[in-house]
Amino acid sequence: MARALVTFWNLHRISILLLLLSLLFYGTFAHNLVRSDTWKLLTLFGALFFLCYKLIQFEKWNFRFLVVAGILFRLVFWMAEPNLSQDFYRFIWDGILLNSGLNPYAYTPDGIMAQGIPESLAPVAETLYQGMGELSARNYSNYPPFNQYLFAFCTWLGGKTVMGSIVAMRLLILAADIGLLYFGRRLLFRLNKASWMIFWYFLNPLVIIELTGNLHFEGVMGFFLVLALFVLHRFGWVLAAIPFALSIALKLIPLMLLPLMLPLLGFKRAVGFYLITGLCLLGLLYPLYFAAFPEHYAATLKLWFANFEFNAGIYRVFEWFAERQGEKPWEFIARYGEIVPWITAGSCIVLTFHPRMRQLKTWFSGALAVLAIYYFSSAVVHPWYLILPLILSLFTRFRFVLLWSLLVMISYTAYSGTQVEEATLWLWIEYLPVFGMLIYEIIRNRREFVTFVKNETQNPQV
Repeated sequence: MARALVTFWNLHRISILLLLLSLLFYGTFAHNLVRSDTWKLLTLFGALFFLCYKLIQFEKWNFRFLVVAGILFRLVFWMAEPNLSQDFYRFIWDGILLNSGLNPYAYTPDGIMAQGIPESLAPVAETLYQGMGELSARNYSNYPPFNQYLFAFCTWLGGKTVMGSIVAMRLLILAADIGLLYFGRRLLFRLNKASWMIFWYFLNPLVIIELTGNLHFEGVMGFFLVLALFVLHRFGWVLAAIPFALSIALKLIPLMLLPLMLPLLGFKRAVGFYLITGLCLLGLLYPLYFAAFPEHYAATLKLWFANFEFNAGIYRVFEWFAERQGEKPWEFIARYGEIVPWITAGSCIVLTFHPRMRQLKTWFSGALAVLAIYYFSSAVVHPWYLILPLILSLFTRFRFVLLWSLLVMISYTAYSGTQVEEATLWLWIEYLPVFGMLIYEIIRNRREFVTFVKNETQNPQV
């Protein structure tokens, strides 16, 4: 045993030291960092990203080592309260509300606090209410039905306490990450792609910090989407429709990819796929549906599309020109928010009729293109929004999302003062390299890109 340990140390001592250093940095990030400390945040994240790169470079064929490393990094956050996002307060609020028999789509936190706190919420109500912030408190919940059920499950498992619910959510997110690692690796292998690329998800500091650390459920959504595509490739479209529906019922974003299933499956199978997906979604929504649901939910969604801007790319350029023409920012964002869905839908329709989308191997490039167009043009791009584009990019030749997953943390510079305020210089520093790398990759892969544009395809099959 001792000889085996010595041999392992001699073979992997550099990687072990990198792992230990990463654990130290993650520990500092989780337990000794406040969001307003911009330079500390960026320095730690940059160091962690570099260490992630070196670990994958040195150990990409050592599956067990990298799996253990990824789990250890996540365990560092286990008992830490999220320090970069306050969304988890609303997650717990909605979960306790649902467990109490109250519909989170029917009541705003402000309304509940004004009418009288339910007994089930009483022990933690003030903590959650103050923690979620004024914006969340005065609006109805915008989280889809399946996400609500997961909130309820985690708060039940956590004993309706804040820390207990946090630990339960982390357990669920960890399970989803391990599931995504397993099925993503198998799918990469089946598509004849480098299976070790999945560790650019599993070890990525953005994923670990924003999901396990800050409790966002994009990884759970990504797990169900990858599971759906794996099942589609291995077992067929009937079973695949169920996890695809669950991914939509978690975050809605995969809804944009639904039209792309038409060329992949063919018309008849696609109709059946859409029917099963739709029935699953209706079944998930039914227990929470009431007469005013469409009005409440539409108002909340419109709020995010047409009222806020954060870490925006192309939007800020158009906003600059609009302001030079005398247009007010709040007027421009309202009009712009109505245009973005049409731009995304247009790109999706164009790709839907592209012959290369009939192959799963090239389908990922089209799906990545749709999400890239959406997020490049969106007025709000929080760091955790990049999780799904990151997952899709691993199945393509494009790596610009990997660079973006590093630079997107620059957006936290907006929280360095007492008010959330973005500096244009930081946006340039984030977006110019990302656009530059995207252009470089299009040029580098120009033969494949030209072939794609010219609608050339070979033996299309799922």
